[in-house]
Amino acid sequence: MNFDKELDVRGLVCPLPILRTKKSLADMTHGQVLKVMATDPGAVIDFQVFAEQTGHELLSASEMTGEFLFFLKKR
Repeated sequence: MNFDKELDVRGLVCPLPILRTKKSLADMTHGQVLKVMATDPGAVIDFQVFAEQTGHELLSASEMTGEFLFFLKKR
């Protein structure tokens, strides 16, 4: 998937992945896509709720060998 910015929050636990994601999205323009790499299993639910509450679109969420990958489209 194409993305405009990448954020590595591997090794961080809640709430840091969401806080750093929020900060990264604030620096982006409408329609841009942020790729986020995380290792916190709680991030799966956190990113779903974050997208619902903020209006950003969660384009994709996947997991491979303990690593989670999210693509968010800025509203």
